[in-house]
Amino acid sequence: MTTRLIIDTDTAGDDCFSLLLGLLHPKAKLEAVTICNGNVDFDQQVENALHTIEVTGRGGEVPVYLGSARPLMGRWQAASFHGSNGMSERQFEPAKQRPESKHAIDAIIDLVMANPGEISIIAQAPLTNIALAFLKEPKIAKALKHLWIMGGTDHAFGNITPMAEFNFFVDPEAAKIVLGAGFNITLSTWTLTLKSGSFDAATVDAIEKLDTPLSRFYMQVTETPRRVAFERYGETISTHPDSLTCAMAIDESLILESAAVVVDVEVGGDLSRGHSSVYPARLVERWPDRDANARIVRTADTKGFANMMMSVLA
Repeated sequence: MTTRLIIDTDTAGDDCFSLLLGLLHPKAKLEAVTICNGNVDFDQQVENALHTIEVTGRGGEVPVYLGSARPLMGRWQAASFHGSNGMSERQFEPAKQRPESKHAIDAIIDLVMANPGEISIIAQAPLTNIALAFLKEPKIAKALKHLWIMGGTDHAFGNITPMAEFNFFVDPEAAKIVLGAGFNITLSTWTLTLKSGSFDAATVDAIEKLDTPLSRFYMQVTETPRRVAFERYGETISTHPDSLTCAMAIDESLILESAAVVVDVEVGGDLSRGHSSVYPARLVERWPDRDANARIVRTADTKGFANMMMSVLA
């Protein structure tokens, strides 16, 4: 069964390899790419997405739409994890394909409403575009087949502050709106990335030995994140929060352990802004009596995910 996808992205680093899965995996059909504020300068994110599409040989086949260049509230903050241009400082020729004139919010609404129950979204950026699309057309929450969110943490440290993961930290107001909107949500967190979505040195070495155009692209784009990860965690790993999320959407058998939970996002705290509160629905009488609003993935099949990625890079 083919999974029809929109990928909403702040294209840098691992976002590129999520796009590769959507573009090249035989069980995926990437219908559109929408760009949201996030990792690096907005215009650079656009070029990174267009270049990634082009390196797969599918330039001009998948439309790219420009969305919100800033969060709902507060100021945009770049991530340093991927280098200043999001591609480990590698400079690539501009792609021939150019973005569409339609706004990403309208593109999301139009595609979802024209295909009720058929389209899934991979939300691998701050959730600004998804929140604005819902606010403009609330019916998309029920018309969308599934919303796969890469964001937040699961009772663990974040990657931008001790309390928060980057995507939720950049636009917690949008995350709060989306999590309360009634979408059918699976949440793939930074906690899951460190547990199940990171390639060890042996896997990175195996990718390098493929020596294909796409494996060489992989080694170039992941150079800075691999170095930063080594500095942070003391070992050679390549982290893949976005592409793991996309891989699970394409093949749900990669999900080994999950739970129905209530997820909310802190929007006010100086120290905890962007923190994701995760707890079982109807936990105890003293806690809010709420139904689950998401499925959270606790463990995924790292080897199966790596095999999927390597099959695409090969």
